[in-house]
Amino acid sequence: MQSSAVNLRSIKIGFIGGGNMAGALISGLVKQLDSAKQLHVVDLNQDNLQNLESRFGVSTATEMDAKLRELDIIVLAVKPQQMQAVAASLVPHISTQLLLSVAAGIRAADLSRWLDGHQKIVRAMPNTPAMISLGMSGLYAMDAVTASERELAQAIMHAVGDTMWVQDEAMIDAVTAISGSGPAYVFYFIEAMQEAAMQLGFDAAQARQLSLATFNGAAQLANQSDESVDILRQRVTSKGGTTYAALCSMDDSAVKPAIHRAIQAAAQRGKELGDEFGQD
Repeated sequence: MQSSAVNLRSIKIGFIGGGNMAGALISGLVKQLDSAKQLHVVDLNQDNLQNLESRFGVSTATEMDAKLRELDIIVLAVKPQQMQAVAASLVPHISTQLLLSVAAGIRAADLSRWLDGHQKIVRAMPNTPAMISLGMSGLYAMDAVTASERELAQAIMHAVGDTMWVQDEAMIDAVTAISGSGPAYVFYFIEAMQEAAMQLGFDAAQARQLSLATFNGAAQLANQSDESVDILRQRVTSKGGTTYAALCSMDDSAVKPAIHRAIQAAAQRGKELGDEFGQD
């Protein structure tokens, strides 16, 4: 995981929305703050608030209040279809605070428009491994965001994993297609491997153990090796051997082009969602 130069100890952070992603971020952030009371969560769902308060000791509210004006950064962690209404309710409670949106498909310009022209906005596209602090987040900042504010946004997302900045907001759709949706592709392949293992005679527990250990080990090897994944794949593949037979079968079934098309479809859908959510 990359390191961040920002010291979060005295930073005051708000969350609009107290669901899974907010919970993951709070879990990582609370260890870096002087007090959990520096975290303030607003959510209509009382169960979410009670859960976060009991787990972490954060302050909570069921509606936006004056406390939001005291915060250094506000994380918008609501569903995309709720964002326009949330933004309208937030307008009276913000001035110069940095806003960090983790809502998929909501473009910064649309969010700014809904916020009466507020320009201090960073978009982040995290993924579900953030729940175990192994996430990957793409980040994009509007021009009005200062270098120190970019560092603050990055530090927030570092609490749950690695980050990557993109200069063109359209690339957030590509980030969504690769790392945002990517865990589902991995789970899909693991699921297929488990099913194949059971067809070969293993029980469900054995199939799970073999598949998960293989994925985890291969990913760790690729992460720690200086060699490309192409070279690593070749090292496992002896011509005429078992791996060779499997990869030839995948090539015959055009598995790689199918994956390329799938990811392109995800990126295109991300663009379409941005168009749809941006309509007034």
